[in-house]
Amino acid sequence: MLSIKNIFPGFGLCIALTALAEGLQRVEQAAFGAVWLEALVLAILLGLIVRTFWVPGPAWRAGISFSAKTLLEIAVMLLGATVSASTVMALGGRLLVGIVAAVVLSIIASYTICRVLKLHGKLALLVACGNSICGNSAIAAVAPVIGAEAHDIASSIAFTAVLGVAVVLLLPLLAPVLHLDLTQYGVLAGLTVYAVPQVMAATLPIGALANQVGTVVKLVRVLMLGPVVAALAVGSARSAGQTRGLPPLKQLLPWFIVGFLALLTARGFGLVPLILLGPIKLTSALLTSVSMAALGLGVDVRSVASAGPRVTLAVSISLLVLGVISLFLIRFLAIGHA
Repeated sequence: MLSIKNIFPGFGLCIALTALAEGLQRVEQAAFGAVWLEALVLAILLGLIVRTFWVPGPAWRAGISFSAKTLLEIAVMLLGATVSASTVMALGGRLLVGIVAAVVLSIIASYTICRVLKLHGKLALLVACGNSICGNSAIAAVAPVIGAEAHDIASSIAFTAVLGVAVVLLLPLLAPVLHLDLTQYGVLAGLTVYAVPQVMAATLPIGALANQVGTVVKLVRVLMLGPVVAALAVGSARSAGQTRGLPPLKQLLPWFIVGFLALLTARGFGLVPLILLGPIKLTSALLTSVSMAALGLGVDVRSVASAGPRVTLAVSISLLVLGVISLFLIRFLAIGHA
């Protein structure tokens, strides 16, 4: 059972890294007159650096896990109060259908790529669902349904962890290269970044509108996990000649997504006082920074090498294909000013 005593060391370390990241951002501002790496990104990098040279022991892990999971879920839930209903409505029905189509196409393309590269079926499904929906959460939900082996789960999770951080760091650099406006970039981030909090980290440096759009797009993408897992469960049951139970509802629809949607609805009906929006937004941003530091502390970049070249190639190509599908969707639906 978690207690303040158990989580304090790791939680305190994440707070310290976040404070250092905030300080480095201020140094950037003072030295260059602009911020090139936001505190969110710096927090991830600092966590990665620490993890490269030091592996946290048992006394630190509870707090790091709490920061990486619980705090980021709270941050995402609070973000619901800061998203304008008009932003959601502005996405339109075409984009909603496009998001669903992008997820389905990405799963099919990723699975095909994995099979062409001689990965077996269950590992291919884990990679495809992890890339296409929401990284580790999708892998964790799909694995028991298809009866995946532990080493396959570990390999796919290792890649989503490392590539998830890489996408957060590199994606903001593409906005000017691809001439994307805030709405277009938000859609791209929402469709390609693995986790909801990572979407926040990838979009906040670009702008508030990109953050709002990216979060909403990502949440729609996450909601695809339920139908996908249900379909895989039915297919797996039929192939095995038996009935498999579906994962718990909380796994198909996590509590923080329910909270996000509840606060989004409350904001739409004017039930969230305007005076609270600033503090809520600040709290969400700070919790996200602490979570990003914890995320960095939990990623061993050397784990990629142990997973094998074929898995490396399969996951990397699948991620690139997802990016291409997302950019095509943006252009095809004429999102933003393009």
